[in-house]
Amino acid sequence: MNTIKLVVFDMAGTTVNENNIVYKTVQKVINDLGYQVSLDAVLEFGAGKEKHQAITDVLQNCTHSTAVQEEAATAFAAFKPELEVAYDTQSIGTFEGMLAFFKRLKEDTIKVVLNTGYDSKTATKLLAKLEWHVGEEIDMLITADAVENGRPAPDMIHKAMQQFGITDPSQVLKAGDSQIDIIEGKNAKCGLTIGVLSGAQTKEQLEAAKPDYILKVITELEGILLN
Repeated sequence: MNTIKLVVFDMAGTTVNENNIVYKTVQKVINDLGYQVSLDAVLEFGAGKEKHQAITDVLQNCTHSTAVQEEAATAFAAFKPELEVAYDTQSIGTFEGMLAFFKRLKEDTIKVVLNTGYDSKTATKLLAKLEWHVGEEIDMLITADAVENGRPAPDMIHKAMQQFGITDPSQVLKAGDSQIDIIEGKNAKCGLTIGVLSGAQTKEQLEAAKPDYILKVITELEGILLN
């Protein structure tokens, strides 16, 4: 596995332990429209996606809405301030051993990139709360609003490759807690795609996307990449 030069990790549920706050917030703003959508349904149809798209897809798949686009716009307008309050008031942390794992990767000259379906404002605020810094704990942050096409398109991974002068996608690893993370990695032709069970989706849901590995937590990659 010494050919991997770049890892692209999802944030919430993969490297950041936030107890599905983001998807509980998606659930809230949708149900505030008068629906009764379950968290499991939100995770099934919305996990890993840019959040306006996530709301749209949940409405399309889980409600009988005849005005999906309009309702999605209303819910998304409520989503950002709701999430900001949630992140300000609720506990957010990292999974055990995460910073030591990042350090080991960087010592092995592997670039560590975080990518996310969040917009830049939300992701940057989350990093600040964790006291993670680009250029220190991680090498780069890429958000859904920094590229033309969000997941499952490979744009965010391609942007990271360009940043570090990597032209061979087989040298890239993509990991996340949702099918769409894995599909994103496959669309980018990554050398390895990894699913983790620490966040949004179940083993059965992740298996449907056919990742190379499914791990309990992302730090288990140390035994694969660094041994």
